[in-house]
Amino acid sequence: MRNHTELSEFILLGIPQTKGLETVLFVIFLFIYLCTLIGNLLILTAIISSSTLHTPMYFFLGLLSTFDIFFPSVTCPKMLSYLSGQSRVISYKGCAAQLFFYHLLGSTESCLYSVMSYDRFVAICHPLRYMLIMKPSVCVGLAIGTCLIGCIHATTLTSLTFRLSYCGSNEVNNFFCDIPAVLTLACSDTSLAQWMGLIDVNLVALVVWVSLFVFYTHIGIAILKIRSAEGRQKAFSTCSAHFAAVLCALGPVIIIYLQPTPNHLLDAVVQILNNLVSPMLNSLIYSLRNKEVKRSLKRVFHKIVPTVLQ
Repeated sequence: MRNHTELSEFILLGIPQTKGLETVLFVIFLFIYLCTLIGNLLILTAIISSSTLHTPMYFFLGLLSTFDIFFPSVTCPKMLSYLSGQSRVISYKGCAAQLFFYHLLGSTESCLYSVMSYDRFVAICHPLRYMLIMKPSVCVGLAIGTCLIGCIHATTLTSLTFRLSYCGSNEVNNFFCDIPAVLTLACSDTSLAQWMGLIDVNLVALVVWVSLFVFYTHIGIAILKIRSAEGRQKAFSTCSAHFAAVLCALGPVIIIYLQPTPNHLLDAVVQILNNLVSPMLNSLIYSLRNKEVKRSLKRVFHKIVPTVLQ
């Protein structure tokens, strides 16, 4: 990546129209961030420690929890730092790294939702062949594929954004470095980066939504054919939680990148929902309410508590 800029750093202006609320926001965001970390770490602990959860479904849930730990960690620590009174300055390389990892983890997680919907499709529509189709090598291959797509996506957008010349203002009107906010500071033509950002981001979202529609249409038909009311309820509960998590994750992205004109306050609020709230909700609505995860965590705590009390 070539650097044509005269700037060596950027200044993050933070969330618009929140001057004087820094302490309140710091407490709220710190609480959400800690809940996100603890919730997803508990899920990983439950999955790793219980052999009954070593299945394709929980393999992908473990990956989702891992991404939900790292994704908010790209932006939240710096935001908490300047909300507590520390410097709002971020280096040029730090800004590029923040943008890269934000899109890497975000797009990888989006693709993972498609993979998880495929996993549920196979489990519900082809239960007798489930373990044959979703064998370990296939699961690992799907996981690697999502990471490769995310890497290509993030590398393309970051390269196009930071090959531009930045020689004027260095104030980023956001709480982290994202493409729409950074491109407004460029001195050179941003049309290619803007169009590629629009096409690339929304292409990923479109592919995910189309795959969800296809798989869940088949899943819905299969659920209606289940004779047992308990079976229908269990299948519907799993799939509705998945769909809710996808809506929370991809809805904000579509709002930001399809806006005809930028709205800095709306962008910041939507990004907070995407960066902080969605990873926390995933741990609550996706896994911690799962009975098998709860049983696994209880077994872990029952082993830990006597050891600590000895």
